[in-house]
Amino acid sequence: MKRYVLIAPLAFFGIAGLSLYWWFIQPGLEGAFHDNLLPELIGFCIEGFFLVGILSYFQQSREHERRRALWLSLRGSLRDILSHLDIAFLPANAEPANTLALESEPKVIQGLLDSLQENELELDAMVLLKQSAIESLPLTRDLIPVAAQLSAAHMHWWIAISDAMRQLTQSGEREQLERSVYQILVNLAEFDALDI
Repeated sequence: MKRYVLIAPLAFFGIAGLSLYWWFIQPGLEGAFHDNLLPELIGFCIEGFFLVGILSYFQQSREHERRRALWLSLRGSLRDILSHLDIAFLPANAEPANTLALESEPKVIQGLLDSLQENELELDAMVLLKQSAIESLPLTRDLIPVAAQLSAAHMHWWIAISDAMRQLTQSGEREQLERSVYQILVNLAEFDALDI
């Protein structure tokens, strides 16, 4: 929908300008309208094409960059939990995922979900995850208004992530902890699937 809003003024002014120009170059059409008003209309269409169309494009690009920065700030707040999970499931002699991938790559979340379903967490990994959740929970809650700036759907899934993190901080058994971690990852995958 946003793309059509951008393309519509470009198409309107472009087609109108070309049509008027084609009419202007036709032989045998002369008069006050043809000689005076028609060139003005062609100039108006050219100005409209550049001013409305191109400036709209730059404005949309800046808005997309702003939304992307908001999204990255939200994802970056979960870096510690994702990093602990990544290290917990790391095979021997393997390199952990880099920070940029943890903060911005949706496929990392799917990999962690698969690892969680296939493996059990070690006790020390569970302790680190719970500590990280306790430290991250206030920030995650504070970022709900930031998620709301993206969309209502982003806010919905961010609230679900915060709730799952709260459950992780309160978990006392392996099953509760793993279920909470699973919910965080599932909700984060849904969050990542939304358009920004």
